[in-house]
Amino acid sequence: MPYEDLDLLRVSVADGVCRATIDNPPINLLDLPLMIELDRLGREVADDPRVRALVVDSANAEFFLAHADVSAIRALPREALVEPEPELGFFHAMVDRFRTMPKITIAVLEGIARGGGCELASSFDIRIAALDRAVLGQPEVLVGIIPGGSGTQRLPRLVGRARAIEMIAGCADVDAATADRWGLVNRALPPEQVAPFVDALARRVGSLPATAVAEAKASVLRAEPDPVPGLLHEWQSFTRCLADEESARRMDAFMAGGGQTPGVERQPITLVDNPWG
Repeated sequence: MPYEDLDLLRVSVADGVCRATIDNPPINLLDLPLMIELDRLGREVADDPRVRALVVDSANAEFFLAHADVSAIRALPREALVEPEPELGFFHAMVDRFRTMPKITIAVLEGIARGGGCELASSFDIRIAALDRAVLGQPEVLVGIIPGGSGTQRLPRLVGRARAIEMIAGCADVDAATADRWGLVNRALPPEQVAPFVDALARRVGSLPATAVAEAKASVLRAEPDPVPGLLHEWQSFTRCLADEESARRMDAFMAGGGQTPGVERQPITLVDNPWG
């Protein structure tokens, strides 16, 4: 049966809506076990005839997803690819499935979504953010790498080239109000309005004919440039960064300085920060 034996996701299906709550304490780190469960969720939702809409939120009021596990990144091979891989790797395929599946995908952002967390949310069809609580960011360059899970390809499509460069090279957090103005999220609402709006939107989609929902999304996707070639080149660029000794030094400094602990992760990242330089 779908959605059984998941440890880090709490999943329910009713009235055409699949609701999945991420619960990977203490910071919802996007580690390998959670990636595997998200990959499985995407596959099973895509194939579930009961589902018209998928809503993903967090059990942690402070974190949607902190970011990808830096210790896992640090353990990746450090040989730069000479040519792009022929097909999407695991993480790219996992996040892109939420973009392409024949369901409407909704990310509920009520806390921090940085790095891979921002990339996952950016792959969803719709993002609803809580004012004064939600934070999005791509701070990877601070630790000597680049967004390697689709950020360099998603952000220009959502916010434009100039703002994408600001987010990626500036590394600073973007609050919900700014994300709303830039088009990074669909809406930024007062926290008490987020759940009622998302519930109403998901119920509406869940009540619609499956074929119409799938064909509507597929037709909209045809208006977009294919991101896959760019994603393949993004991973090639990511491997070049991993091969650089400076990236290893900065990632080690991040971990030694308390990275991936709640006290460090809840701190804002601003343009004056250079903690691992």
